[in-house]
Amino acid sequence: MPERTVLAAGLNHPLRLTLAAELHARPFVRLSAPACVSHLAIHGAHGGVPDERILASLCARFGVAGPQPGAQHFFHDFGAFRLKWECHTEFCTFSFIEQGVSGEAFAETPMRHVPRDWLEALSGQIIVASHILAEQGEAYELDNPRLRRIFPAPLLVGSRVLAGGELWTDLQVGPDGFSRFLLRDTGLREMQLGRIVQRICEIETYTLMALLALPLARDHASRLTAIEADVTRLGLQMQAADDGADEAQLLQDISRLAARVRSMSFDSGYRFGAAQAYYRIVRDRIGELRERRIEGVPTLGEFMARRLAPAMDTCVSVAARQEALANKISRSNDLLRTRVSIAQEGQNQRVLERLSHSAAMQLRLQQAVEGLSVVAVSYYGVGLAAYGLKAVKGWGAGLNVDGLIGVVLPLVLGATWFGLRRLRHRLHGQTAVQGG
Repeated sequence: MPERTVLAAGLNHPLRLTLAAELHARPFVRLSAPACVSHLAIHGAHGGVPDERILASLCARFGVAGPQPGAQHFFHDFGAFRLKWECHTEFCTFSFIEQGVSGEAFAETPMRHVPRDWLEALSGQIIVASHILAEQGEAYELDNPRLRRIFPAPLLVGSRVLAGGELWTDLQVGPDGFSRFLLRDTGLREMQLGRIVQRICEIETYTLMALLALPLARDHASRLTAIEADVTRLGLQMQAADDGADEAQLLQDISRLAARVRSMSFDSGYRFGAAQAYYRIVRDRIGELRERRIEGVPTLGEFMARRLAPAMDTCVSVAARQEALANKISRSNDLLRTRVSIAQEGQNQRVLERLSHSAAMQLRLQQAVEGLSVVAVSYYGVGLAAYGLKAVKGWGAGLNVDGLIGVVLPLVLGATWFGLRRLRHRLHGQTAVQGG
């Protein structure tokens, strides 16, 4: 016999076994009619995942070992019922399963075994509560008296599912707070009943989770209408603005509108995205039922197409309006900033021109002062030279003082002009070096 090759544990990716187990983590529950399933979906407080201690508390009451910390699913036989628990991103589900129920339809459900105080102490919010009754028998006609007693509402939804099942519901929340589904086994194969029940639970849960976005979409739609009116008004004011002060105020106003739209997008982005993901799951699960029409009533898929699809379209429309409005405000903001920048550049140019004119005037004044300085310094220099020449003449030298002063005068003027020019250049050079 050839030796088998066995992979050492160290060769596996750290997540390989975990990921492989995830594919088999939520199998269909094996069911046989008659049976009743009570399904609860608990939406986490403040939008978070419900506390795992809810499940731990229930297990402790029945003396059952709870799941390991961090577990995402749990299945156990509690004696009077079986429990299937699943934890999802925003909610967790409890499916209480009881076999062999009898008597009037929905008169006895697994919820009678669940402690009342435990149910009332749930820290989350019940977003879904459903009873699913599975029973064997022949297919019902629309005018069946028992069917009408179970579902007295005017609207009835029904279809034949898979190869041997029949599904009936009115999708109404009854006086007990539960919606009802009647699933008749008219020839289902093994495991198909459990598969259909799970699909019904998922359709009901993901439908309500998707609809969580609808109130938010309606609220945002009215707020967007008001903001769009403000944007239109600011656009008209932009066209009429004729000075920088008006444009600066408009820029502040449009920046505030942009902040409001960004805040709305942050608040709704996750909710709208999750709604579309849940809606896709609903459509997939309905498709897996392979519904066939029963004359006179809409199928579950037709009902969702008429009621759920428009709600999801509303969410998509509001999300698109938010994005379009944000882009429109961004373009207006950019245009207004450009206009303000151009106006500021014009103001700066005019200031520079005034400064340049002032500098030219100062230069001309400086040159005039320098000319006067040359004359004044030369005057005093010639005066000092005259005193010296007169003193020499007094000692007996035969000098023509007036003639010599006439000769000295241009020399003094030239020396004074040249000296002041060198001094000015030296001072300018030192200033340039310090500035650099």
